[in-house]
Amino acid sequence: MMLIPGLAMLIIFSYIPMAGIMMAFQKYIPNRGLFGSPFIGWSNFKLLLEYPDIGRIFFNTIFIAFMKIVAGLVVPITMAILLNEIAREWVKRTFQTLVYLPHFLSWVLLSGILIDVLSPSSGIVNQVLGLFGAKPIFFLGDNAWFPYVMVISDVWKEFGFGTIVYLAALTGINPSLYEAAEIDGAGRFKQTLFVTLPGMMPIIVLMMTLNIGNVLNAGFDQIFNLYSPQVYESADIIDTFVYRMGIQQAQFGFATAVGLLKSVVSFIFMSMSYILAYRVANYRIF
Repeated sequence: MMLIPGLAMLIIFSYIPMAGIMMAFQKYIPNRGLFGSPFIGWSNFKLLLEYPDIGRIFFNTIFIAFMKIVAGLVVPITMAILLNEIAREWVKRTFQTLVYLPHFLSWVLLSGILIDVLSPSSGIVNQVLGLFGAKPIFFLGDNAWFPYVMVISDVWKEFGFGTIVYLAALTGINPSLYEAAEIDGAGRFKQTLFVTLPGMMPIIVLMMTLNIGNVLNAGFDQIFNLYSPQVYESADIIDTFVYRMGIQQAQFGFATAVGLLKSVVSFIFMSMSYILAYRVANYRIF
């Protein structure tokens, strides 16, 4: 009985909309509906492969997503190790709470903050750079800077949440290993290198393999709220491209074909990640 509401929402919002996949093989006409629009086979997919910017869009997606995955592993692990070295519990919990708070803020709110902070005319970042004689940088309007701003801001927002996972992994390390290392003359750095990191390795490998499934998810909410036409060259990803084609230009069939292709590739990567997680980290979903 308790599962019925959740199952109902899953069926209504996840399974029933799958009928819309038919649009990928149609020249969808809204007034004719899903079952009245003409069937055109693989034409939308052929158009997709011939689209001049599709290679760049896939590259942007994979490039930004890959950098987020790498940074999203390195930064939380480092932060968890540093927090674990703090002796006073109240200080540790205070820092943990502060870095965890941005996770609860939406990208709509954070995008407004970032636009103000990174403004080339009045942003605090450019004002600080100006003190050192640097010229103003249009971080959100320069193709060379935009992808890295996306990665840094995403890591800042989410690394506190990831830190909790690795702090939990640290609690599972046997304290006697640190005592034995200290007796052998190992300082804090060598204890971290030879006790802490090996003890965290199973969860690190698990998180790394599971993140393979997100290699085509570069963050629609973040990029949509921060990008502009002048940075399409480096900022346009699959999800924003689907939004523009489907919602703004009303090419519903073509947009559905792009989204379906992304879903199929993501499914393959996700299946691979779970297989690797089982074989490498002995992690099983079912």
